[in-house]
Formats: sequence, C-alpha cells, structure tokens
Amino acid sequence: MAKRILIFSLFFAGVLAIAFACGKTSNSGQVTSPATPTPPTPPVAGTNDMDFWLTKGDQTVLLQKQSTLLSFGTVANNYSFVNVDTTQAFQTVDGFGFTLTGGSAYVINKLNATDKAALLKELFGNDANSISISYLRVSIGASDLDDSVFSYDDMPAGQTDVKLDHFSLDPDRANLIPLLKEILAINPAIKILGSPWSPPVWMKDNGSSVGGSLLPQYYNVYAQYLVKYIQQMKAEGITIDAITPQNEPLNPANNPSLQMLASEQAIFIKSSLGPAFQEAGIKTKIIIYDHNCDRPDYPLAILNDADANQFVDGSAFHLYNGNISALSQLHNAFQDKNVYFTEQWTSSEGNFGGDLKWHVKNVIIGSMRNWSRTALEWNLANDPTFNPHTPGGCTQCKGALTIGGASITRNVGYYIIAHASKFVPAGSVRIGSSSSGDLQSVAFKTPAGKKVLIMENDGPADATFNIRFSTKWVTSTLPAGAVATYTWN
Repeated sequence: MAKRILIFSLFFAGVLAIAFACGKTSNSGQVTSPATPTPPTPPVAGTNDMDFWLTKGDQTVLLQKQSTLLSFGTVANNYSFVNVDTTQAFQTVDGFGFTLTGGSAYVINKLNATDKAALLKELFGNDANSISISYLRVSIGASDLDDSVFSYDDMPAGQTDVKLDHFSLDPDRANLIPLLKEILAINPAIKILGSPWSPPVWMKDNGSSVGGSLLPQYYNVYAQYLVKYIQQMKAEGITIDAITPQNEPLNPANNPSLQMLASEQAIFIKSSLGPAFQEAGIKTKIIIYDHNCDRPDYPLAILNDADANQFVDGSAFHLYNGNISALSQLHNAFQDKNVYFTEQWTSSEGNFGGDLKWHVKNVIIGSMRNWSRTALEWNLANDPTFNPHTPGGCTQCKGALTIGGASITRNVGYYIIAHASKFVPAGSVRIGSSSSGDLQSVAFKTPAGKKVLIMENDGPADATFNIRFSTKWVTSTLPAGAVATYTWN
C-alpha cells in the first residue's frame, strides 16, 4: 500500500510540474491553458533622411530620384568621408541657366501652344516636374545663333545715327521679347544678363559686323545705346539685371563680334557707360570681361583702374581656355567684387558621358567652388541641324534642347544645369564641403534651410563613400562618371 501511495504522489507531482511549465495556475490552484505566445516585433524600417537624384554617363538613368534608403547614423566603416559644413558660408547664388539666343527663342516658338506651355513650365516652373532655371543670358542685338546679323540701330552704308533716332527693339519683337514675357509670367524673379556681340557697324572702325573696334568718337553714343536698350526692355516689362560691355572681347572672328582691349573697356566704362548709367538712374550691374579663364589680367587691369572700378560689379568668365581657378584669383584680388560664369558650349561632336563629367566638374562644381554667383551653359535650344545661326556663326553648338517639329530631345546640357537649378534656387548660399579622391563636390544651403550636395565621380570605378553632416553620416555609392544631387533638411 505504501508503495502505491508513493507512485501516486510522484505522478501527481509530475502533472503539477508540467502544468506550471506549460501554463499557469489560477488563484484557486487550478491549472489554466498556456498563454498564446506574443509574435516577435518586426524590425523598424530605417527612416529616409536624404533624397538622391542620379544621372549616369551611359544615359540609362537621367535625373531620376533614387529609391535607395539613406539614413543618418554613426556606425563606423572603412569608406572615405565627404563632409558638409553649414558653419562655413561663402557666396550667394544668383542662379543657374542658359543663354536664350534668338535662335533658341525661334525654335521654341515654333512648338504648338500646348507643347510650348508644357515645356516652359518644365524649364522655368517651380514644381516637382520642373528644373527651375533661374538665370538667363540674352544677346543685345544679334548673337551668332540668330538667323541673321542685326543691331537695334542699323543704318544704310555710309550713314550714322548719333542721336539714336532710329533705335528700335523691333528685330527681337518676333521671337525673343514675347518668349521672355511668357517666361517672366512663370517666374517673375528670373534674372537676365544682356551681352552685345557687336555695336551697330557704323560705330566701328571697319564698318563690318565681324571684328573691328569701337571708334572712340562713338563711346558716348554707344553708352546711350545701351541705356536705351535697358529702358525700352523695362518698358516691355523685362528687367535687365546686368550687362557686360562686350561678349568675348578678345575673339574678333565671330559673326557678329568686336575686339575690345582691356584698356579700351576701362576707358569706355569710366568715361561713358558708368556716367551714362548714373545720370539715367540705371541700377543694372556692369560686369566686365565675359571671356576665357586664361586671361585674368584683362579684368584685373580694369579693376586696378580706380575710375573704372567704381562702376563695376564684377567679372564674367568662360572656360574654352584656362583654368576655372581664375575666378578665385579675381575674388582674392578684389573681394568686394563678384565673379560670374556666363558661357560654356556643348558640341554636336561631343560625348554625353564625357561632357556630363567635364561640365559638372568645371562649370557647376568648379565655378561655384571658385566664388561664382552663376553657372550658365550656352544656347538653350536649336533644331536638329544646329540652326539657326548667322553666316560664319557656330555650326556645332548643341543646345540643351533639340527641337524639330513636335519632337523635343533633352541633351546633356539640360542635365548639367538641371542637377543644380532644380535644387539650388537663387538666394542659396554655398557652404563648406570636401572632396575625396575622384569625388568632386559642392554644397549649398537654400533659403528654406535645405542642404544640397552636388557630386561628380570623375574616376573610372564606382565609389562608395560617407556623406557626413554634423556628427552623423549616410553611406552612398556613385557610379563611375555619374552625377548626383543629394538633399536633406
């Protein structure tokens, strides 16, 4: 009997042990069913702290927002750092854009009304589908990318018009002026720079649209010609923010063109143009030079002339020769004067990938890191045969857009500018950023406080790196030859 009691006790104890292991007892000591197990908490997805737009040199990706998750963190890795520093502030940006040549206006105006309106909104609007161009350069009179040569005061051979009684903007009323008005209706704040390729030929010593020099006896008359231009454009509702006295003054071979040496430009500004603007109450900026980076001595000579200096806002550059660092040379010599980058073409014989790398590295990143307030590519648009142009004008200048009939092709120039203009509005300030190896960078803080980092991978291999802001960083990869714009709050 004692043996049976022992076996029963051991059995009951085992049941209780199993009950306590698999479930729980009530306060009465009764065993309840096991609790339903709580499912594991799924991992929380990382937040996306940074947006990322990409263009590849092989054109498989064109200004596309990437779905890559970029979350700030502090996990160490072996990748190099590109640092962004808002405590370092440099120049304020006036804008990014193109020259709206007469030829560009002509081909855009040939689009039907619906396509034209959509294109202008895409180019100059401020929504998610726009690239938000904020700065335009126009020619005062014809450039070589008009279909013919003209000034605003052309006279029969042997005649002059020193009182400018025949001055008229009519040659630009068919295409350029109406299109500018449509653009201003979309973006009233867009800034416009005017540059002459040549004065009226009767003011020149060779009587030709090609080359020659402005006769000193017409300095005052030409100054009044430019005053009239600004005043009459204003009467059309078009404010000219700045002018240069001459496009490419050391290139007298174009059609139209003019040679204007530094000494001549200095005399013209201090004796005629500056006083004429002052007397007429014109606030339009005078920006000197407007030519290649290989001759910084030209603008330096004018700025070293105290009488001319007082009328000058800054110096403008192109980069068909020289090094982009010439802009910093001017800035360092005259820190109270601005620098501007106003022209760079892409060729019909160029390569998309090569042009993308070179232009973003030099025109966008390079000019901005060297104090420029603007970065402008050359012509906005032309047709599939690279027309219109003057006789002797550029036959290989590829617009940012090719427009033929109802067809619109977005070329490399479009993406070069869009990677900046879409994200860096006028009034943004360049801030500190570092480069690493083949990775080139420039950074900005927008008026809304957003940070923008433009990067170009100049190397032959994909590059993985960290973008560090404050004490945290994200890790990203940029394909070889690609361009990216990163934005975050």
